[in-house]
Amino acid sequence: MTTSKQLIHFFILLFLAVAFSPVPSYSGETVDYLPGFSGKLPFNLQTGYIKVGDSEMFYYFVESEGNPKKDPLLLWLTGGPGCSSWNSLVYEIGPLEFDLDASLEGGLPQLRSYEHSWTKSASIIFLDSPVGTGFSYSTTQEGWPSSDTKAADEAYQFLMQWVVENPQYLDVPFFVGGDGYSGIIVPLIIQLVIKGNEAGVQPHLNLKNAKKYCKKNYVDVDPDNTQCVLALDDYERCVRGIWPNQILEPKCTLGSPLDDRWTRRSLQEDPNEFILSVPQASNLWCRDFNYTLSDTWANDEAVQDALHIRKGMVSQWSRCNQTISYTKNIQSVIQVHQNLTNYNLRLLVYSGDRDMVVTFVGVVEWIKSIKNSANLTLSDKWRPWFVDAQVGGYTRKYEKNSAYYLTYATVKGGGHTAAEYYRRECSEMFGRWVSHYPL
Repeated sequence: MTTSKQLIHFFILLFLAVAFSPVPSYSGETVDYLPGFSGKLPFNLQTGYIKVGDSEMFYYFVESEGNPKKDPLLLWLTGGPGCSSWNSLVYEIGPLEFDLDASLEGGLPQLRSYEHSWTKSASIIFLDSPVGTGFSYSTTQEGWPSSDTKAADEAYQFLMQWVVENPQYLDVPFFVGGDGYSGIIVPLIIQLVIKGNEAGVQPHLNLKNAKKYCKKNYVDVDPDNTQCVLALDDYERCVRGIWPNQILEPKCTLGSPLDDRWTRRSLQEDPNEFILSVPQASNLWCRDFNYTLSDTWANDEAVQDALHIRKGMVSQWSRCNQTISYTKNIQSVIQVHQNLTNYNLRLLVYSGDRDMVVTFVGVVEWIKSIKNSANLTLSDKWRPWFVDAQVGGYTRKYEKNSAYYLTYATVKGGGHTAAEYYRRECSEMFGRWVSHYPL
């Protein structure tokens, strides 16, 4: 019995075929028009099949709407297993979406452009994988059954043939991504790519992997390690516009009301970094504007008199003195913490989970290193902690010889100084901890 899902796929196949070719296409073909979309597509779409063994793997390829000669190439799989990559193209990361209002009138569902597509900055291959997904099929009965390893191998073989047909993408950064169940398949594909590159299999795919190239060393990088340097350059470009202290807030330049940049510079001059004048604050708020209020307040003469400040000792007060002379001569305190585990101590370690300066992932790793070297015991497993029935973060607890106790907690939504972002929650956390109550 034909299901409604099969009917939808059948009709889409029919309309696509009519749109660009009267016969089936087995290599990339340009699609300028789609039924249900008014006018010519505003992006470069290609579709086609690539034969892998007994399988014919169908794909949609959308060229980057930014700079396709430099922007990354992304191979994307949708989960399930068995969900068509059309799902990702039209509902998740692609440049199309259904016009629900227009589609309510009946007839063929209507499509329209979607503004916030990932194709603004990357060329994307949307692959129907494994066989039996979307328009991908097998030419033999034996070829229909699939598995994680088979799906990964077919996707890898597909990819190798695709880049042979499209060699202009061999020089751009390459990524593999997906959602849902494809989280199982994606790392398998990456593993095949790495093994193929190491074995000298051609074409060589420009997979970006800073962890591999830099061997987990991202600070004192050998300038002769070109692959590591390039990978870190890509990373820096990706995070350049992100405010590292709280990755969900706008990035603003540190400024002072006495700095003429405060009113002179604007967002338009540098889209990654900007300063707000006071009138702008109500419309586009930056945390740094709040910080500058401290400069105004603390440099007021009446304030300094009230605080009994000695005159002339500090010419200009600033919240963060970036010109201080300071030598950082301690590279790590992990050994110090290991030694402290031999004493009767209680430690509370907490971090905001939106902090990119000292990430909670890094904190977890160094706590694990202390746990392993000092033989700490996990006494309270990873669990949420609450404030007013809302999750405040997650926590776990370690101990040693019923004498040393280390409690670690994340603060949900917190930035680099977690208590600044969620003062109430951190106050509750500290109050419980200091009173020997569970978080």
